[in-house]
Amino acid sequence: MKLIVCAFLLALLPGFAHAQDEGVRLQSANVDLGNTASLQRGAKYFVNYCMGCHSAQYVRYNSVAKDLGLNDAQLESYLIFTGGKVTDTMVSAMSPSDAQKWFGIAPPDLSLESRSRGADWIYTYLKSFYLDPKSATGVNNAVYPHTAMPDILWELQGTQKAVFSTVKNPDGSTFQVFDHLEPVTPGKLTPRQYDKAVHDITSFLVYMGNPVMLESRDLGLRVIGFLIVFFILAYLLKREIWKKIH
Repeated sequence: MKLIVCAFLLALLPGFAHAQDEGVRLQSANVDLGNTASLQRGAKYFVNYCMGCHSAQYVRYNSVAKDLGLNDAQLESYLIFTGGKVTDTMVSAMSPSDAQKWFGIAPPDLSLESRSRGADWIYTYLKSFYLDPKSATGVNNAVYPHTAMPDILWELQGTQKAVFSTVKNPDGSTFQVFDHLEPVTPGKLTPRQYDKAVHDITSFLVYMGNPVMLESRDLGLRVIGFLIVFFILAYLLKREIWKKIH
């Protein structure tokens, strides 16, 4: 039975390798949740560009303000544009029925997106839109082909095109494989500035996925420190007791 399973797995290896070759290499987001300024910028980008379609229904405005060091006045000026209260959750003004009609699918809630996709996936995805006249939105995405989402950040990044390479099969047939992206028109931001903006958005999404991550990390370090001190004291006490017994 073990031999059959091994043979089956070995038979699948070429398929896995081929799938890996066709995929887009994810770029490292290098998220630092201790960078409050980055999270503040990410929150502003999220509200201005993402919340037109996407919600974050498990996150409240006042919780974000508390964690990111914002007062109520700043919260209402920079993050709340729907006339809601500071105690409301971050819900998009777009109704699911309208989204279904316009995009063919209701945009997902992004509260836990970083947990399901990962920071590197989100970071690379937001940098991988390219022009595609065959798409209903006029764009496609190298990380998530045939995505229904339009390129909401195009005015910041500009537009780009995908370059594909031709791969030949043993039987002589060919197929196209994504190779890289090339800029077409510039955006308001330089490539370096746009990378920073996408990094900020990704950081904020990671924060939303686990708002207590930093607090949990600090608590964990304190617990480890306590255990180390307790171990040293227990070891010294044990030596003292056994010294008297001997």
